[in-house]
Amino acid sequence: MRFSSVVTGLTCALMLNGSLNAAPVEAYTQYLPDGANLALMVQKIGAPAPVIDYHAKQMALPASTMKVLTALAAMLQLGPDYRFKTTIESRGGLRDGTLSGDLVVRFNGDPTLTRQAIRNMIATLKQRGIQHVDGNLVIDTSVFASHDKAPGWPWNDMTQCFSTPPGAAIVDRNCFSVSLYSAQTPGEKAFIRVASFYPVNMFSEVKTLARGDAEGQYCELDVVPGELNRYTLTGCMIQRTDPLPLAFAVQNGASYAGAIVKAELATAGIDYTGHLVRQSQRTPAGTVLAETDSAPLSVLLKQMLKKSDNMIADTVFRTIGANYFGVPGTWRAGSDAVRRILKQKAGVDLGNSIVVDGSGLSRHDLISPETMMQVLQYIAQHDDRLNIIAMLPLAGYDGTLRYRGGLHEAGVDGKVSAKTGSLQGVYNLAGFMTTASGQRVAFVQFLSGYAVPPEDQRQRRIPLVRFESRLYKDIYQNN
Repeated sequence: MRFSSVVTGLTCALMLNGSLNAAPVEAYTQYLPDGANLALMVQKIGAPAPVIDYHAKQMALPASTMKVLTALAAMLQLGPDYRFKTTIESRGGLRDGTLSGDLVVRFNGDPTLTRQAIRNMIATLKQRGIQHVDGNLVIDTSVFASHDKAPGWPWNDMTQCFSTPPGAAIVDRNCFSVSLYSAQTPGEKAFIRVASFYPVNMFSEVKTLARGDAEGQYCELDVVPGELNRYTLTGCMIQRTDPLPLAFAVQNGASYAGAIVKAELATAGIDYTGHLVRQSQRTPAGTVLAETDSAPLSVLLKQMLKKSDNMIADTVFRTIGANYFGVPGTWRAGSDAVRRILKQKAGVDLGNSIVVDGSGLSRHDLISPETMMQVLQYIAQHDDRLNIIAMLPLAGYDGTLRYRGGLHEAGVDGKVSAKTGSLQGVYNLAGFMTTASGQRVAFVQFLSGYAVPPEDQRQRRIPLVRFESRLYKDIYQNN
């Protein structure tokens, strides 16, 4: 059923009066695809009651709006100046260029650590006069424990760089790129080229198909990860002139980082007599020979929120658990810590919400708009010291809201700071708006079950744009 302009006018009038019941919200949901589920809440900052309460108690997938909870808990527990520290340590002595004992590289989950930073630390070892290590090269990942992949992550996303396992050892985001070349003769295997500085092994079982081959319609590329960062590409590719660029997530961060450290030591002319080993259990700290720090947490959280960076979100989440409980960081420790921190320090009770990870990638996460609104209200009322709102994407200007069509058409560019949240069939928003009257409001949009017919896939966002443009234009103009 389509609603007339009279109904839309009634909707605006009700909003002006500070109340909006379920029926008028249908003036907006009429634009959504059949079967879509909406839970919506809008509330003025500091107000005792919401302007809009539409299924606000309904549990929903938060997707990347979960990062708002992660940011608040991190600021409350770790503080804006917290830095991830990576060290090279030893408990042995140095004599005549030989270091007696193991050389330990202690990784602490820095999501921004680069190979250049490792190279710089090894240059420091060289400056200290170290030429030989009489012991093992130890890759210490004891800051985190248990699985690096969170419960509820879709298996088919595991090799994609946006869902790289957030382990303790991360170098250049643990993402590597390759080029896949089709064979000159259809039916033969395509071949792979991977830069030598990536310590991975790639194998091709990809069949090259001639252009127009009917098999190509349903034959897809796939990657099968193996032990010690060995990957096999399978499936088919249509013959093409240019190589196909691909990127994959490192599955074994400790092995990957270890190979990089080993290569950089060799380049610097430092050798060792022992073996390359991983240390997953905590050991006493040694003498720090070289170290590197990440940027402050406030800088990392800004990148996390603006760009919806999953790696930062989940390493921070596990670090919160490790810091709060004084144990190696696990998903469970992170979840329990976030829940306790928000209740103790912000008065936010997550109730029966399910918090599995810090990024919102997990399909197990569940939270209601009402609960998310508690978080937003606390942030808004304490942002003079938190400064989280400035970290959020600004509609029409930056981050994941730079090109949000619905907000642009609503005329609220520069007026909305919010976190997006997208999964298959999910389009969420959670954040803040400054309305035409200068009023500050917080809003939570949890939209799931969003699906269009296969023939409409190229225009699948059109219903979303129509819905959001009308909704947020009315909120902006009438509050």
